Amino acid sequence: MTPQDIAAKTGEVIGTSEWFEMTQEKINQFAEATEDHQFIHINEEAAKMTPFGGTIAHGFLTLSMISAMAVKSTVPRVDDIKMAVNYGGNKTRFIAPVRSGKRIRGHWKLLEMIEKRPGQWQQTCEITIEIEGEEKPALICEWMTLYFL
Repeated sequence: MTPQDIAAKTGEVIGTSEWFEMTQEKINQFAEATEDHQFIHINEEAAKMTPFGGTIAHGFLTLSMISAMAVKSTVPRVDDIKMAVNYGGNKTRFIAPVRSGKRIRGHWKLLEMIEKRPGQWQQTCEITIEIEGEEKPALICEWMTLYFL
């Protein structure tokens, strides 16, 4: 789609990702990569004693899944794109923990699609990451992406 076609969808939910399983292995790998070894993420026995009842994914791991989710989603693709980069976020709220073994998926609502300069578009979406079978989402954020045409 052209950036203008996407901009016409402002205010609409524009896509949903596939489901992704948050495995203990993935959580452990994230702990290693970020050096965040808090027991609620990696120590299954100790985590059973918490209100979570077991290990949970790092909030930043859940947030970082947005890129993979975007690739495997129905979010419209910008035509003739040379490059897309994460630009940042306006708001991020971690609503509910993602327990090890749960599946998550993202939903994108387009808030804004503007041309910053010729050939450069900035997209702002509200992204909600749903936890399968749970009422509350894992997180809600406003995320910006820059597209270079």
